Amino acid sequence: MATPTMATTRPTSVAAAAAATGRVGQAVHGPTSPGRKIAEALRGSPVYVDPSLATAVDASQKRELVAQIKETKLPIRVVLVPLVEGDSWGGKPEQLAEVVHDRMGGGPSILITLGDLPDDISAHEWPEGAHQAMHAAAAVFFQDDMKGAGLAKRVSRAIGIIKAGNGDKVYKEVTAGLGKPKPTQSGGADGAGKDGSSGVGSGRSPLVRLLSLVVGPVLLLAAAGLLLRRRSRLRDLTTPFALPRSVFAAARQADEAGLRDRATEEVVRLGEEARAAQGDPAVVERALDAYAAAGTVLDRARGAVDLAGVFALVAEGRAALSKAPAALPLCFFHPLHGPAVRRIPWRPLGRREQLRVAACETCLRAVRTRRAPEVLTDRRDGRPVPYFEIPTEDSIWAATGYGSLLGGDGDSLAARVQRGDFTRTLG
Repeated sequence: MATPTMATTRPTSVAAAAAATGRVGQAVHGPTSPGRKIAEALRGSPVYVDPSLATAVDASQKRELVAQIKETKLPIRVVLVPLVEGDSWGGKPEQLAEVVHDRMGGGPSILITLGDLPDDISAHEWPEGAHQAMHAAAAVFFQDDMKGAGLAKRVSRAIGIIKAGNGDKVYKEVTAGLGKPKPTQSGGADGAGKDGSSGVGSGRSPLVRLLSLVVGPVLLLAAAGLLLRRRSRLRDLTTPFALPRSVFAAARQADEAGLRDRATEEVVRLGEEARAAQGDPAVVERALDAYAAAGTVLDRARGAVDLAGVFALVAEGRAALSKAPAALPLCFFHPLHGPAVRRIPWRPLGRREQLRVAACETCLRAVRTRRAPEVLTDRRDGRPVPYFEIPTEDSIWAATGYGSLLGGDGDSLAARVQRGDFTRTLG
């Protein structure tokens, strides 16, 4: 996770980026923009506190945080700004962090901000995972001694965990017991005594016992739900991709089985459209070839990477039937983002050659603002990597970029599947 590649650049959800894109331009441009103002303040002090939070972190507490940060000798910055929907950051801590990091000139950095939930803080790190900062901040939310602690204390605790470099371990420990019933003094896990009695001798009235039975499970479910929401957000931030809103919205919400169902529907629909098509027989034949190839991949798809190839083949078939000239393939970075809007120059990290790849609107903006686009990942040596980092001899999708890297006239995804480029990689 610490390797600074496309796979490990700070993850941002596509929905969040799309929702805040218009606001980002406002936040990062202009001499009086909030992003510029915060960045300039951070050049003088590693802790920025919005005036509205001056009572939560006073001048004395701010000085203590500054001293603690200097002691760590790490590039830690604290940005405490209220986050509300509709503000310059779209109410998203990751968007705030991204803008401030950009205005600071990029480079290695750890930014601590307020989080999505009340009494929550969030940490964002470049390169990601170098000091386990994200989990360090997340762990504070679940630590018992931090319940009701002030904002300064919670930030201080996160800085201490970041300095120790064991945020992943601490987070795992403090969340391990959530959702499990606690034993009572009598040794039972359900609140009853050893003899199972819950009568008058238990010291509870019938009303109290009834409330315990009703309220207890509700509180337990609430805690479990909070943990799941927190872990879900962490997964969004630690994975290099999130499925967007597009014609693939149903697939975005699904697991692999749901994605496969959605792909099946699209293949069937393409077959119906191709068989019903009128006009140039060569055009219809290309669409039918894409339909057949999509069926081949669907039947032997091993996961989301192959299922995305099914959608790419369906798009290729529909492009053949379309009267629109030179239809672009699906987004190179993540084909489940949907159709690309433009080809752009892009140089893979660590390589000299420059490619021209098709990008969707979200990825186009990311590249233009020097942010890493969200990418579809495959697995190599047991770890997730961008699909295009798989050796081309082992992946038809790395070799073709789901259509972006095809050779020109006569070259197509369908033709490559038909000649065996997909099946030979199955092993």
